[in-house]
Formats: sequence, structure tokens, C-alpha cells
Amino acid sequence: MGQTAFLTSEARLEVLEEAFPEERIETILRELGRQSVRVRKLPATMMVYYIIALGLFVSVGCREVLRRLLESSRWVWPSEVKLSTETAITKARKRLGYEVIERLYREIAKPIAARRSPGAFFRSWRVVSLDGSTLEVADSDANEKAFGRPGASRGKSAYPQIRFVTLLENGTHVLFGAVMDAFHVGEITLAMKALGRLKRGMLCLADRNFFGYALWKQALTTRSALLWRIKKNLILPRLREHNDGSFESMIYPSLKDRRHKRNGIGVRVIEYHIHGFLDRYRLVTSILDPSKAPAEELALLYANRWTIETSLGEIKEYLPKRKMVRCRRGSRGSDRALIRARTQRRPPKAPSTGFFSPLRTIVPTGVACETNSENRRSASGPEEVIPAQSNAR
Repeated sequence: MGQTAFLTSEARLEVLEEAFPEERIETILRELGRQSVRVRKLPATMMVYYIIALGLFVSVGCREVLRRLLESSRWVWPSEVKLSTETAITKARKRLGYEVIERLYREIAKPIAARRSPGAFFRSWRVVSLDGSTLEVADSDANEKAFGRPGASRGKSAYPQIRFVTLLENGTHVLFGAVMDAFHVGEITLAMKALGRLKRGMLCLADRNFFGYALWKQALTTRSALLWRIKKNLILPRLREHNDGSFESMIYPSLKDRRHKRNGIGVRVIEYHIHGFLDRYRLVTSILDPSKAPAEELALLYANRWTIETSLGEIKEYLPKRKMVRCRRGSRGSDRALIRARTQRRPPKAPSTGFFSPLRTIVPTGVACETNSENRRSASGPEEVIPAQSNAR
């Protein structure tokens, strides 16, 4: 992530108000009917900032989070500003609900990279990545009923878990368009909702477990460019070869459609391997014109998909001391909502070029790409799989 001037210990009320304007929060509260109807020690607007602060001060208790949030105000008015009890805080959170935080996240967490931001753009496209993961929640009966637990070698895991899929702007590490649900809901199902945040002018990277006819077709409706890895055992005919080594092919929803050559979608396939490794890497892209995006440049670009892997790793392992979402009651909304956007005022430094050093030696017919093997998923979502066909070379 690189060093930044922002520290969580400095997250006072005035700092959060700068990132999340009070006027916008009050508008959302009115539209959802959650504004305070009488004067309270914990008004609805304050509770929105408090819930955001819960995601920053993850290693301390709920009442301590409120004390840190109001520290500057209590220093000026020590007798007027009183800390509420934990019971009062719990009741105020119930009154607010999760819809306000989810709505605020949808409106605030958006791509923010400027053209000069390192790693944010590839030619004319804004680079984003798609991936999913899981987060542990507090061990309670309500959470287990709402989200479920993953299996373990002996029984079940220690904590219930949620599954989420999100988009990430590579240049700034801003997570946007996140969708969460119970653990048993597959990543493909969640990705169908998350892809709605793609827009024209974006270039979306995704790993091989997301590729399928239905999801690819849905992503194309956003008019964004796509660059996804596919499984190496998927046979695609070489319909037209290009000078850069890529070739055009067609994908179909079923074998019957393939036989009748209907409902096909044209794609461009890039195949290569890295010197010293036996694995063959295969990418498909919706950019059919090789002059707009040569195969070698796209393969080098795909290595940047690991930006989302490292960002999710920072959220789950390195940033918090407590590695679970706080909520004790099951809720399908985004209480925490992964709302880390815009608290980081400057984009992180560009990744070290040392990451690409083993990729510089390539075979004559191939280009460089990621050297890490893809992580396997246990998601049970109904992934579409393109049926195999005879090789038509």
C-alpha cells in the first residue's frame, strides 16, 4: 500500500466528515426514513460516523471507539459531551440499520484515479480487477444461521463466514461495487451483481474461475473491455490468426449452439508460457483489434491482477488486529461494507519493478504474465462452463 500521511489514530469526527460529507449523510437518512426525530446523545448522523470508525479502530472495544471519535469535542466541552453506555450504542445501531451504510458506500466508494496515477490506466482504459474472498464474523447463533460456517477437517470452522465479491481500481486500491452474502453463495452468483458497477472505459481483469459464457455475456453489456484468464483444457478453434500471436475464436452457451453456430460471441485468445515454467497461460479478451492492445502488452498487464489479491490480504491479515467483522447479529447488509474508500487521500506508490524481474526472459512465441498459481475456490455457485470441442486447427 505504501506509506501515507493518514493514521487511524487521527480519525476524529472532523476527519471523517471531510471524507464523508455530513450533507450527503443527512440526505441518505431522509430518503431512507432513518433521520433522528428528537434530540439524542447518539443521533443518526453521529452513528454513521461511528460505524465507519468501527472499521478503523478494529482492535478496541465499541465504547472506546466512541471515545476516540469524540476526543477533540470532549476536550473543548468536557462537561457537555458524555460517553454513552454500550447498551445505548447497541440500540442506536439497531435504529440506524445497515441500509444507510450500504447506500453511503455505493455513493462514496468509486474509482478516483487521475490519468497520472501509476498503474491506473492501460492506454485509454481504466484498469480494474474482479475477485472474491471470505471474512469471519463473530461466533453467535444469529450469525451462524444467517451466514453459515465452512467445513473443516473435524466438524466445522470456529467462526461463521461471509463471502463477498468486489471490484478494485488497480491504481488506488479502492474497493468498489462489493457484494456480500452467506458463505454458501458462490462467487459466480455474487459476481453477477458486482459486474453492474463496470462502465465503459474500464478494462476488467479476472482469473480463470470466473470465466463462463453467461458471466462473460453479462459483463459485455456494460460496454467495458475484458481480459480474463481461462482454463488451459478449454479447446477453442483458431478462426483467424494475428501477427502478434493471438487468434480469434468463438464461445457458445452449449454444444447444441456450437453445432448450429448460433448465439456465439467472438473473443481473442492469447496463449503463452514463461521461460522456465511448463504451465501454459491462456487469456481471452473482448478487444478484438490487436493494434489497440497487442498480445504482449495484455499478458504483461494481466500480471497486475494480483493487486486485488494483495489488497484483500492487507484487509484480512495486515491491517486489523482483530480478523473478523464485529456484528453479532446476522444481517445481509454491508454493516462494515468494506468502506475504506477516500480515507486514504493519496494513491499508493507503484509496485516495485522487481515483481516483474522474473518475467523479462520469455520464449520467442510467448510473453510474460503472472508466475503465481491461482488459488482454488470452494464456492458452490452455478458457474457456466464452456463445453469442450474437437480441435479445429
